[in-house]
Amino acid sequence: MSPRVGLTADRLTEAAADLADEVGFENVTLAALAKRFGVKDASLYAHVRNLQDLRTRVALLAGGELIDRIAVAVAGRAGKDALTAFAGAYRAYALERPGRYAATQIRIDQSLIAGTPALRRTAEITYGMLRAYGLAEPDLTDAVRLLRATFHGYCALESTGGFGAPRDVQKSWDRAVDALHVTLENWPQEENTDD
Repeated sequence: MSPRVGLTADRLTEAAADLADEVGFENVTLAALAKRFGVKDASLYAHVRNLQDLRTRVALLAGGELIDRIAVAVAGRAGKDALTAFAGAYRAYALERPGRYAATQIRIDQSLIAGTPALRRTAEITYGMLRAYGLAEPDLTDAVRLLRATFHGYCALESTGGFGAPRDVQKSWDRAVDALHVTLENWPQEENTDD
């Protein structure tokens, strides 16, 4: 490998994230990345272990970028204002950075991410927003899953043109966020099945 190339794990991760946005996360390969840098595939192994390692790095990078956007959006807000800001930042990232966003949806070995600052920050911001609705465990986890499923499902459908009705997609998004707010304010009590 030529020293002038200046490859590092961080530089490769950023380039792979850019490539994912251009061609789709599923199409990111070590060969395509090596071609981008004008080096042989083998040159990359000094910096990343394999394709799974590279994809994990992209997922962690993207997850950090996503939560940074959300944190800025929700700062100083609570309740419906925070939920609307959170949802808007989430959707904007998913639509503007489709390859990176797809990376945030892969399953990552928990031992690799347990101590990452982005994961801690994601939990703090998301759970903090939901605590303003008066939720505690296990409802917090259930609410996080509801938000993620709703936001991800909507963004996945929108990005593939899955909404064919003439209704404005933004108006439907706003109504979905309104419905989530009402749901969070009126969270159903879990029935005690211990009897």
